[in-house]
Amino acid sequence: CYGHKLHRHLQNLHWKISVEFEGYRMCICHLPCRIAKPNFVADQTFSKMGAHYHCIICSATITRRTDMIGHINRHVNKGETESRFITAPAPKSSCEVLKEADTDVQVLPNYFTPQKTDSYFNPKMKLNRQLIFCALAVLAEERKPIECLDAFGATGIMGLQWAKHLRSSVKVTINDCNENSVTMIQENCHLNKMKVKVNTKKEDNYEGIGDGEENADTIEVTKMDANVIMHLRSFDFIHLDPFGTSVNYLDSAFRNVRNLGIVSLTSTDISSLYAKAQHVALRHYGCNIVRTEYYKELAARTVIAAVARSAARCNKGIEVLLAVALEHFVLVVVRVLRGPSPADDSVKKIRYLIHCQWCEERIFQKEGNMVEENPYQQLPCDCHGSMPGRTAVVLGPLWSGALFNTGFLRRMLFEAVQYGLDEVQPLLKTVVCEAECTTSKNFSIHSPSDENKQEECGVYIKTPDMLAESDVVPGKRKNNEMMRNATKRQKTDNSAEHPAFYYNIHRHSIKGMNMPKLNKFLNYLSEAGYRVSRTHFDPMGVRTNAPLAQFKTVLMKHSTPTYAGGQTEGPLHLTEDVQNSRTWH
Repeated sequence: CYGHKLHRHLQNLHWKISVEFEGYRMCICHLPCRIAKPNFVADQTFSKMGAHYHCIICSATITRRTDMIGHINRHVNKGETESRFITAPAPKSSCEVLKEADTDVQVLPNYFTPQKTDSYFNPKMKLNRQLIFCALAVLAEERKPIECLDAFGATGIMGLQWAKHLRSSVKVTINDCNENSVTMIQENCHLNKMKVKVNTKKEDNYEGIGDGEENADTIEVTKMDANVIMHLRSFDFIHLDPFGTSVNYLDSAFRNVRNLGIVSLTSTDISSLYAKAQHVALRHYGCNIVRTEYYKELAARTVIAAVARSAARCNKGIEVLLAVALEHFVLVVVRVLRGPSPADDSVKKIRYLIHCQWCEERIFQKEGNMVEENPYQQLPCDCHGSMPGRTAVVLGPLWSGALFNTGFLRRMLFEAVQYGLDEVQPLLKTVVCEAECTTSKNFSIHSPSDENKQEECGVYIKTPDMLAESDVVPGKRKNNEMMRNATKRQKTDNSAEHPAFYYNIHRHSIKGMNMPKLNKFLNYLSEAGYRVSRTHFDPMGVRTNAPLAQFKTVLMKHSTPTYAGGQTEGPLHLTEDVQNSRTWH
């Protein structure tokens, strides 16, 4: 059923004992072309099929390989080297053409399994590709043109979508270290009527695409190791999507990325990130994690912590723009801020997490290096006092800062509407509500305001309106003052950040009680004075700043007993007769 199994079968069985002649290979045949001599056992006659070879010259069937070699030599000695059969050339491997977002890609068989093909293409990652495209489209509105890199091209589908829709706003470079993948990328570029510039040299004085004669529809295809090309060249946008973890490429990605550029990475090692292989997470990310109700957000914060440490080693800080953890992948998009001060601020947001194993309450450890006498006092719950033994574990180190940037997400939603990406719009709307920690879903498809465009991620972003107002670029000192002022303003608004982690309403439901509908429960929590929203990490998750005790109190208050037939929602109110009868009994 699989091409790789057939190839292995041919190599191990047929090709090892084949006979070659003038470029042709005569393999052993097990079909019923030749019947072996009958065997007489207990007055019964048995006939079996014998393995044999077919002579390509005279079509004779010969059983032994040595006899077949001698038979071919006799033909050669007689000058009989022409075959009586017309042999057609071997057909090329059947390729399938897939279409996504008006982009055609040619893929090989078994394209959905990375171990079995060179051109890996996963249709389930379409949502991931659309999110990355929206992030790149937002960056393309800030400055043009931008140099972007798809470090692991495979079929080249992502880079082709960038070049086809953004055109002159981007200069796309698609890289892959596999020669077959590079060939497939070139064919896909021609299939989409894109010009290709191939470069496989690993030279320090590398010359990119010039601004003169190069067309906007030109894609540069390179065959290098991802670490090598990121060390040699500088980019404004880098996307990393290796098979598995991406920690091996983070140092190279942050070495030459430009200031205020964007680095996005997709991690598909969900077995380790989702705490199914905890020892692998400790080995790759240096992080201790366990399976919790908020394990998807735990995975996202684990990846961001590794990103922040790699950026800090290059004297760069990060601002998280988007963190998405779904069934098949964890996507993190960060903006790079150059300088030791942003790097120090980013590293300070990496903390350990105290997690209660009984009630699953959690809280980040306080800042500082002093050892506390009783770390359990930091937890809001009292499980340590009421339960025997050690009830909590320390997880991390994890990223403790915000996972989203509301202004950037709204601009991504605007770009998704502009380019007609319907599948990603519901997810972006949910993430915007999650970033603001609100249940309202009133979104405008008009262009975002200039204020949201100008100040973002603790720095000022230049917009076309700002560039038109002043042709003189401010000096370095003025830029630094603007960055410091914006950073101070951001620190004062930290209270507006979304709460960390979420609660699963099913995990904390009361036995024998019917829970209220999720949307109504969100309203109940909001009426109690807490910030609340849904989360994309868990369809039944509630992100709120309410402690777990208050969360359970509100849930208990608005739950109904299962035996109350007439009441399905809202609190239970008993009549006086029922109360008196219960008291009498």
